[in-house]
Amino acid sequence: MKSKIAGAILIAASILSGADWQIALPGYRYQFPRDHFSHPDYQTEWWYYTGNLRAPDGHRFGFELTFFRQGTSPPGKAAPPDAGAWDPKQIYLAHLAFSDLDGREFFHTERLNRAGPGLAGADFADRRYWNGNWSVDWIDFLPGKQKLQAVADNLILQLELTPAKPFVVNGENGISQKGPARGEASHYVSFTRLEARGKVDWKTKKYSLTGLAWMDHEYFTEPPDSSLAGWDWFAIQLDNNQELMLYRLRRNSTAQDPYPSGTYVDGNGRAHFLKSSDFVLTPSDTWLSPDTKARYPISWKISVPSLQLDLQQKTVLPSQELFNRGQQVTAPYWEGAVSYSGQMGTRPVEGVGYLEMTGYSERVKLGTP
Repeated sequence: MKSKIAGAILIAASILSGADWQIALPGYRYQFPRDHFSHPDYQTEWWYYTGNLRAPDGHRFGFELTFFRQGTSPPGKAAPPDAGAWDPKQIYLAHLAFSDLDGREFFHTERLNRAGPGLAGADFADRRYWNGNWSVDWIDFLPGKQKLQAVADNLILQLELTPAKPFVVNGENGISQKGPARGEASHYVSFTRLEARGKVDWKTKKYSLTGLAWMDHEYFTEPPDSSLAGWDWFAIQLDNNQELMLYRLRRNSTAQDPYPSGTYVDGNGRAHFLKSSDFVLTPSDTWLSPDTKARYPISWKISVPSLQLDLQQKTVLPSQELFNRGQQVTAPYWEGAVSYSGQMGTRPVEGVGYLEMTGYSERVKLGTP
């Protein structure tokens, strides 16, 4: 989901009641390619890219590049008369993380900008999302080829992403429902299998890269909900050309949450909705963060009986927590490259993907995904 999401953007001034924003409602009619880009009538939006990559010598890497847009006042509200190009009604946050899986190193950084004079945005006319020199440019709309670039200290990542399958709409009737309230939902679109090819300059070395990436795009307006403690989200890319997105929500109460859901994408690219009773997510091994003292379940058992699918998820790099020892703009969360192995029917399967876990740290409280 990324209503999953990692990014719970904790900019205090931007957390509003949502009364004058659009909300995600059933029956929404998507219009592509326009809906791949910004929706400023909704309070919160993000574009999430994650992936597992290999160098020719087999060296394994993972990456996350995420662009967030957060509205700070409803679109009908007038900007301050002297705001000009620096109107703060839209704030843009971005996260970059790079996992050197075989080198056992994890790097991450973030940046925050107003749109300003072209500093950040997600513009349909320009066919791009960007925040400074981090960007994704759409080369074409069909099939949806994109070019990704991110530049930071000791890291330059450049990838071309080509869809092996069409994008899918998650949820039912145009929305991914997250709770019982009207509008407690998101519009949620995913590219579940992007063939990635490019290069990285990492510290003192250069690598050419190939692999698989995943892209999530969600937009919604956050309703008041003090019961949400966090969420766990899984992107699963199997070696039989099938994918799954699964998530569960964790509430402050002990009652089982009925709103987790998922999407199964078959080998032909067709999406199948999975309700909460269709799958079981069971945590096992944990990792204790030395920074936040959060204990994250980094190993999971996953069962989808209707698909005769049983998986074990694990990671070779437990320390993939995004936490800034300086000024923390967002809540700490764990998001990292993982692998899967198991059985589907009578056949063994393996795969790669990403796991995101939020709300395990007591230092910062999260909002709603």
